[in-house]
Amino acid sequence: MLVDASYASRGRSGTGVYIEELVRSLRARPEVEVVCVRQRRRLRPGGAGRRRNPLRSAANLALDAAWTRFGLRRAARLARADVVHHPLPAHTPGLGRPQVVTVHDVVFERFPDEVDPAWRAVAGRGHRTAVRRADAVICPSKVTAGDAVGLLGAVRERVVVAPHGPGQPLPPATCDRRRHFLYLGSDEPRKRVASLLEAHSALGGEPELVLAGEAARRAGAPGTTAETGVSPQRVAELLAGALALVHPALLEGFGLTLLEAMAAGTPVVAMRNPSSKEVCGDAALLFEPGGLTGALRRVAEDAALRRRLSAAGRKRAARFSWQRSAELHVVAYRLALGAGP
Repeated sequence: MLVDASYASRGRSGTGVYIEELVRSLRARPEVEVVCVRQRRRLRPGGAGRRRNPLRSAANLALDAAWTRFGLRRAARLARADVVHHPLPAHTPGLGRPQVVTVHDVVFERFPDEVDPAWRAVAGRGHRTAVRRADAVICPSKVTAGDAVGLLGAVRERVVVAPHGPGQPLPPATCDRRRHFLYLGSDEPRKRVASLLEAHSALGGEPELVLAGEAARRAGAPGTTAETGVSPQRVAELLAGALALVHPALLEGFGLTLLEAMAAGTPVVAMRNPSSKEVCGDAALLFEPGGLTGALRRVAEDAALRRRLSAAGRKRAARFSWQRSAELHVVAYRLALGAGP
């Protein structure tokens, strides 16, 4: 089978981790032979939000379309692939082989005002086409599976729920004392980083708030620190020293960052929504809209709560594995083989 691993070459991200860990686990299975291919011709990313470059984004969309339509078709023919897996929703016309797509989330439909209008139009059209023409659809959560059926038109019988494993492998890291709150991720509007900054300010800027990843550009207010280009080693260190990972996003397709933190024993504070409840269960401090300041204060002041969340998080994360995820992906591939040309 052939996997389009192009996105894993574009920097560290949840989708990149998914591709890398899935391929590693699939290759450990004797019944699967995996061939990875990557798109080579692409411009520097157009960015997002305030730094978005529309012309560069449009050029990359055109290059992506050419790769999906022509390059991937040629690669599949040369590899003699039985199945082609698109880890992001896409469809290659005239491929002549079963195609499987992964739908990570449908936030652009759930919260359209939180997404750039141009991107919403492109994503909506692309996701629907890919899902409706796919021979099998993989979703990382029951929440996303329901959205794929209800909002994108996926055939329920062709949808397989395959939860992710516990994030990227992190090296051992220790810290004498937990000192800071940590946000790790992007700065999309739906992530609600602004609400986190407001809640932190209401606490007087203490304890320190570390913004890691794309959101680091938001640092600057008293008590905030930026961490850009974080390596797995640095992620491990930041998690080890965190009072809690804070995740105020309205909705996630899965919540890989939450699971990664729980696996590291870091307490998690997250917005209560269907995906955070599905992934975290009772192992995280879930807050209602408007309750972030109180949740931060509570976890900062209650050491017993942090110990309970740490232990419960490790136990919860142990229920997830990339090996199990790969096993469920194989179920989807077999389903596609039974339905495809």
